[in-house]
Amino acid sequence: MTTESHHRRSIRLPKYDYSLPGAYFITICTFQRLPLFGEIANGEMRLTPHGHAAQDCWRSLADHFSIVTLDAFVVMPNHVHGVLLLTSVGAQHAAPLPQQPSKPHVAPHSLGAFVRGFKSAVTREVNALRQFPGVPVWQRNYYEHIIRDDDELNRIRQYIIDNPSKWNEDENNPANFP
Repeated sequence: MTTESHHRRSIRLPKYDYSLPGAYFITICTFQRLPLFGEIANGEMRLTPHGHAAQDCWRSLADHFSIVTLDAFVVMPNHVHGVLLLTSVGAQHAAPLPQQPSKPHVAPHSLGAFVRGFKSAVTREVNALRQFPGVPVWQRNYYEHIIRDDDELNRIRQYIIDNPSKWNEDENNPANFP
């Protein structure tokens, strides 16, 4: 096997600059899709302390990155959905993480940099709560969608709002796994 065969194909839009201003819908799943963040009861999400940590880290993103504006967001039992609005590059309170040779480059001020910062902060908080440093919280990668217009943004906002009440139909619900 060659080294090349070990690389996964990127799910990002080829040649798209993810640091461009715009609206982005993201979904990030927990490691092995474990229901780490809580449970759905009567169509409402009941957060565990780990879920509260994820929610708090999301809410603090805009405090650390001046070009990020937060929009719709929901913590689900084993994933999060959110909309990030990126504006033009400005001051940044948190320094970018140093690159690791084994990991691909993530451009500063890009969607990937913000997702990495969020995932890192949640991992730190959750592992402190459960007292298991180094245990994975997230699965590798994340889903993203570039939002192209206001109608699409409003549909995605509604999807996020409705997500807990539609948990029984959700593809991330372990009860729906094949």
